[in-house]
Amino acid sequence: MEKYYLAALQMVGGIGSVSIHKLTDFFGSAEQAWQASRNDLSLCGGFHEKVCNNLIKHREKIDVHKLAADWDKKGIKICTLNEKEYPSLLRNIYNPPIILYYRGILPDSERLLAIVGARRASVYGKNTARMFAAELADQGFGVVSGGARGIDTAAHQGAITKGKTIAVMGCGVDIVYPQENRKLFDTITESGAVLSEYPPGTPAHPAFFPARNRLISGLSLGTLIVEAAEKSGALITADFALEQNRDVFAIPGSIFSELSKGSHQLIKQGAKLVQNVNDILEEYGFSPHEHQSEDNRLTNDETAVYSVLTHDSPISIDEIVMKTNLTSSIVTYILLQLELRGLVAGQSGQRYVRAAREGIR
Repeated sequence: MEKYYLAALQMVGGIGSVSIHKLTDFFGSAEQAWQASRNDLSLCGGFHEKVCNNLIKHREKIDVHKLAADWDKKGIKICTLNEKEYPSLLRNIYNPPIILYYRGILPDSERLLAIVGARRASVYGKNTARMFAAELADQGFGVVSGGARGIDTAAHQGAITKGKTIAVMGCGVDIVYPQENRKLFDTITESGAVLSEYPPGTPAHPAFFPARNRLISGLSLGTLIVEAAEKSGALITADFALEQNRDVFAIPGSIFSELSKGSHQLIKQGAKLVQNVNDILEEYGFSPHEHQSEDNRLTNDETAVYSVLTHDSPISIDEIVMKTNLTSSIVTYILLQLELRGLVAGQSGQRYVRAAREGIR
């Protein structure tokens, strides 16, 4: 129960990491600090009367054993900094969270790579994020991102097709933000984790996201920026990665796109330009293993449909029919089959692009 008392202390207004260390050092445990009298708390030193009052009022309302039981019912687990399960790379950053709250399974390997980028991403950006995430997962990497719309969501979606992913939240892990990702987060927890340094019940707030970004980079060997405007939050993650002595990679985009300006600036400043997953793997001395799937073999009609698609400009079924001279019913059937095999991605308005994936034969 000690770690739940630690969590309860963290939930008191005015008590941060420094205060928790002071309290546990002085009283010998979080449980003893939680149960200390007002007089004993004043002897600890360095605490304003307001903080002591907050603690006393807070513990009158909280039954720590009931809190633990409630979290357990919701599938919420906690891991403290001194436990061996705590992610080792994150442990080594400046001011790591004392407690991680999570649903799912914490990573048991340092082989993690962050993928982040714009919320209002282009088709090209989302397609690229899915491709890199899927291929990294296929090579045994866990993919870390922030659970947000756009590039983050695409990265999580790509990773779970081949392996594990971790969504780091700027809110409690029982808060679904954004709402449309509820099913995605549930799927992530089946093999990976949805985690946060904020206690359950904490609503999303703009001030929490920069701090969240330091965890994304802190969990990872390196951070890949897919699309980022000049003042993108993804650039904050890149800054944290550099401060943490981690690698920064960037994917180039169109010189005419506002969403590429931040990425291109990172490349000018020394981020490694990457065009495929091998560019990342070679940085860590990993040799890619290849999979030649029967799914990659296309029939003549499938080849005809696939050949008129691009990675960044969605086209309609009618346009495909015109370019291939196949009937609408055949094109529709082929698109469905290719989509099920992960070769084609449907967009809004029944328009289609190639899913960014190599090795088609």
